[in-house]
Amino acid sequence: MRFDLDNLPADPALLQQMVRDLAEVVERQKADLAELEALRQQLRQMQRTVFGRRSERLDPDQLDLGLEELEADIARVEAKLASPELEPSAPAEPPSRGRDLPDDLPHHDLTLEPPGLESGAGVCPCCGGALHEAGETVARMIDYVPAQVRVLRIRRPKYACRGCGTLHQAPAPEKPIAKGMATPAILAHVITSRYCDHLPFYRQAQILARNGFPVDRSVLAGWAGQACWWLEALHEELAKALFASAKLFADDTPMPTLAPGTGRVKTGRLWAYARDDRPWQGLDPPAVIYAYTSDRKGERPAAHLREFCGVLQVDGYAGFERLAAGNRVVLAACWSH
Repeated sequence: MRFDLDNLPADPALLQQMVRDLAEVVERQKADLAELEALRQQLRQMQRTVFGRRSERLDPDQLDLGLEELEADIARVEAKLASPELEPSAPAEPPSRGRDLPDDLPHHDLTLEPPGLESGAGVCPCCGGALHEAGETVARMIDYVPAQVRVLRIRRPKYACRGCGTLHQAPAPEKPIAKGMATPAILAHVITSRYCDHLPFYRQAQILARNGFPVDRSVLAGWAGQACWWLEALHEELAKALFASAKLFADDTPMPTLAPGTGRVKTGRLWAYARDDRPWQGLDPPAVIYAYTSDRKGERPAAHLREFCGVLQVDGYAGFERLAAGNRVVLAACWSH
């Protein structure tokens, strides 16, 4: 509800009603401000928990969920405060610029013609005069096109020669999974969703069913497992190129791993070997590979780096020292260690 301060009603009853409405809006805004301050206090407390001494006792996944909920609540209250129900009318101002949108995203134009001119008529509906284009107003919004599950029907027409009887037909494309129905695109989607976005197979099955393709989670798990056959060759080639470098960075991180039959979780290790020469304009492209082991014995990185010769930047883990026993590897400590 808007009102013009220069054109207030003369009726006392209407003025009293406007004052009561305004008072209600003020009270609601006070409540919203109090809620906003409480949410901000919770956010500050959670941030202190993250960066304070108690951070090691906090589950990172639960922390992320809590932060997302708090940020959403804060945005909701701020939106309410930014658009009060009762405010004086004011001259229109140009909209704020807001954040810039990436220029490299696909752009789709939606043209809105004035009412009565949708058919492209060049005649003014008010007086019948001729219309000419006098400019346009352009606004940009971020949009999302949902993913689509489709059936790819591969047709291979056959052509027979009446003269020699030869039959011509394009060869069947090779399938990533023998006798399977999954294309490389959906395999890449399933693997990326599982291991990059950490989306379990049962949730992916629910999403695919919602998009019209009911599939069991075991099928998705089978696809991911069989697709690893292709990825192993890629991993081997990447490792070969990476370990041919003159310098590498290596580190490991604990990885809780299920131990079937024991009912417990054991601690494995995920080793990272990386190269990034971009800070000094190096010629080698950045690359990283990961290798999993069930423990942290020094023989594990020694086996991974058996073909490497050069400078290895590592932390103070004693298991790396055996690599420097000869002249093949030179250890370089990082600034943090």
